[in-house]
Amino acid sequence: MKNLKGITLVLFLLLVMLAGLSCIEQKGYTNPPGYDLNKPVKYIMSDGLLEISGIAFHHGKSDSLYAEQDENGRIYYLKLGDKKAPGYSKFGKAGDYEDLAILNDQVLMLRSDGVFFTFPFNQVRSGEIANVQKQENILPDGEYEGLYADEKTNQLYALCKHCNVDNTKKSNTGYIFRMAANGAVKQSGQFSISVKDIEAQSGQKKVAFHPSALAKNQSTNEWYILSSVNKLIVVTDAAFKVKGVYPINPSLFIQPEGIAFDNQNNLYISNEGDKITPGTVYKFIYKK
Repeated sequence: MKNLKGITLVLFLLLVMLAGLSCIEQKGYTNPPGYDLNKPVKYIMSDGLLEISGIAFHHGKSDSLYAEQDENGRIYYLKLGDKKAPGYSKFGKAGDYEDLAILNDQVLMLRSDGVFFTFPFNQVRSGEIANVQKQENILPDGEYEGLYADEKTNQLYALCKHCNVDNTKKSNTGYIFRMAANGAVKQSGQFSISVKDIEAQSGQKKVAFHPSALAKNQSTNEWYILSSVNKLIVVTDAAFKVKGVYPINPSLFIQPEGIAFDNQNNLYISNEGDKITPGTVYKFIYKK
């Protein structure tokens, strides 16, 4: 009987400890206003999108999500929640493609070395895309993962993950482009994100910031910058001044690589899978 009481007491103490740890864990992850990053709607990707990276919508319409994955020259299109395998069209050779954007009915794919591939949006569902422009020497040498198209300003934004011009412990540089009707891009400006401001907001010291993706919340005019390496979402104002830093749960966000908003202000984050875990897209419903 004493042994039974002892076992019961031990189990009770373990449960109390686990509950305490759970509360601490929950309190450790704050959220940007309007979103609960601990409660996503989860969509499992098919094997073709195991290594899903960049994601985008056309005019913010959530009925079709456009995506690419790291290794092949394909653009995928799918309806989230649909059990049917996503369709895709081939636009180029195998390569390290990281993000995509849609602007002026042109699609722009970003390769990690800063090379752009553009083609007409009306060819996305053609199976084989014929009119592809390869645009080199547009960006300085470096590694790039983030690309965003702002339809309101008619501009493209590319953000450096690790570039020769940057010290990633001090700042990350981004570049702004205009796109012509035929898909040709030309630089029109640049911007910078202060890593020191990220440190100040997060309370962390000696942060080497490596952004994976960026998207603009059109309702607040704020930028959401995602880092898979740092497991952070950094929120800035329209001029890229840091307003908030939000650590994300690594057990939920195993390898977050893409970010997008739909026209209802819902937030989407794509996660690359591995040999055990499938690729996923998380939807975070906006609540006022």
